[in-house]
Formats: sequence, structure tokens, C-alpha cells
Amino acid sequence: MNPDIYQIRSARSRQFTTFDPVTKSKTKRIMPGAPASTIVESDKPGIINRMWLTFPGWFWRHWETGAENDPSVLKKLIIRIYWDGESYPSVECPAGDFFGIGHCEYRHFVSRYIGMSSGGFYCYFPMPFNKVRIELENLHESIPIDVFFNANYEEYETLPEASGRFHCLFQTSRLGGSDPLLLLDVEGRGHYVGCCLSMQGESLNYLSFLEAPEYLFIDTEDRDHPTIVGTGLEDYFNGGWYFRDGEYYAELHGVPLKDTLRSMISMYRFHERDAITFDNNLRISFVNPWEATHLKPYWYSSAAFWYQDRAAALPYKLPTDKLMDMYRVRDTDHQSYP
Repeated sequence: MNPDIYQIRSARSRQFTTFDPVTKSKTKRIMPGAPASTIVESDKPGIINRMWLTFPGWFWRHWETGAENDPSVLKKLIIRIYWDGESYPSVECPAGDFFGIGHCEYRHFVSRYIGMSSGGFYCYFPMPFNKVRIELENLHESIPIDVFFNANYEEYETLPEASGRFHCLFQTSRLGGSDPLLLLDVEGRGHYVGCCLSMQGESLNYLSFLEAPEYLFIDTEDRDHPTIVGTGLEDYFNGGWYFRDGEYYAELHGVPLKDTLRSMISMYRFHERDAITFDNNLRISFVNPWEATHLKPYWYSSAAFWYQDRAAALPYKLPTDKLMDMYRVRDTDHQSYP
């Protein structure tokens, strides 16, 4: 649990930033096709308590009206975080999915832990570290991305006891209607704290993929008898009847995007006291109980969040060849204001 706001803490407040006090530049340019750029690096223990960034490329720019813009940059700017000097990332995710929406769209919404807030992207998941390196990679074919970035953190001599390491796994795929949607499959000790899930049916006016309840297998290799099972996918996200009343956002769950005609939906749920603890392994999937003949193909992308007792390698590599496997991207745009 986070300390109460009135408790005095023995820590030094600091901030990572892309602002260069010498050149007065606010941004770090991430070139397409170039190696990943390091924007944060520290070898002193600390806890990141707030991370924020923004970047153009997905909207019309008043200061550069002829610039190329493409909403796919929301899927092709990749965030990686390395803890404690490890050579592998424990966080690896496209920016759009990490902050809540996997449809190459920006939607103003706010929750307790992540959100897209009036042009910015924010995260309030606490992230302890003994060492940290954050890097960004631009997988777009042609658009340079100028990133504004700040992360507030507390610096410690020694981290508080039992400080877990934050992890995020991104996955995406096209599935048959009865195929299990695998959200997470990890080894180790820790607790799962939630996910963002975007889904899209290939047929119009089709949301039957929401019939799939969650299957949680905790500290077991038995795949026939889940430890926890639910009643439906929208039920897991605290909704009902395919989210009958449409888009909304709350502190711990919400639906920031729903387009029934185009069979598109984005959902999030976060766990606090209901976090899913595991000592050896955890597998989470959504499995549709309907007959396969009654179901149709769909696409999904997900970002799953959890803490482990040490920095761990992610179970799957980033599927760079599948990032844009979604069936359709809506024709939307935003404008900047002078």
C-alpha cells in the first residue's frame, strides 16, 4: 500500500526529464529505424511515482502544417524499462496500449493508474528500482517522434522492504472465435494488478467475443481446472450486457472506447486489495464457452501489469511483425492549438 499522504518519508525528491537546461530543448527526438534511445538512466535506488509523456505524429500540427501524421505512431513508439542492471526489459509495450487504448487512437480518459489526459499520457503505478534504464524505440517507417517526458521519483539509500518490480507484457493476435485469449503466463512470485485490453471483431456489429470469462490458474500446471473462473469478459471489467450504456471511466475500471458498429472496444481494470497473488506461476486467459460455429474471428491487443519479487524477463518477445494486424483503423484526427 502507498503511504498515507500525511506520513513524512525519508527520501529525496527528484525528476527525470527530457528537458536540456543547456540547449533549452524540451524533447528527445526518436528517429524512425534508429536504435532505441535511452531517456532515463540511474544507478541509485528509488521509486518512480509518476510518469508522463506526450509526442506529436498522430495529429495535425499547427507549427508544421505539412508534416506527415499517422495514428499508427501510437502503436509504433515502444516503451522499454530495464530494472537493476538487467540486460532484458521487464516492461515492453507500445505507448498507446500501455496507456490504455490499442486501436491507434487517443481518447481523453482518466483512471487512478494510467490515462490519456487532454493531450498527455500518464502513469501512477509505483516503480521501485535499485537501477533503472528507460528507452524508447520508433518503429514507424518515416515519422520522427519528438518526445516530451517527465518522471517524478524518490531517491533512497535503501528501498523499503518487499519492494516488488513492476512488469508489463504486451500481446496481440488475430484469433478464431473460440480460441483462448492468453493475457499472461509467467513464472515466479508476485501479484497481478490489472490490464488494458482492446478488441475488434472482423464482422460489423459483433461483440460476442465478450462472452469469454476469465480463467486464472494460480501456482498450478493443471489446465483443466482453473483456480478462479468468471462469468463473462465484460463481467471481469465490472460491466454487464456488453457494456450496454457505453463508454465510461472510473478509478479502477472503465471502457474508454466502444464502437459497436465497427466491433471495437477498449477496457481496463486494476486490482488493489483484490490483486491476484502467486508464489510459483500465474496464467490468465479468456475462454469463450459458446459453440465455435456461433463465433467469429476477432483481433486483440493487451497490456498486462504485475509486480514480481525481482526483475524478470518477459515470457514473450514483442511481436513487431504483428503490431498492425488489427482489422480496421477508424478515420479520426485531432488538431493542435497555437
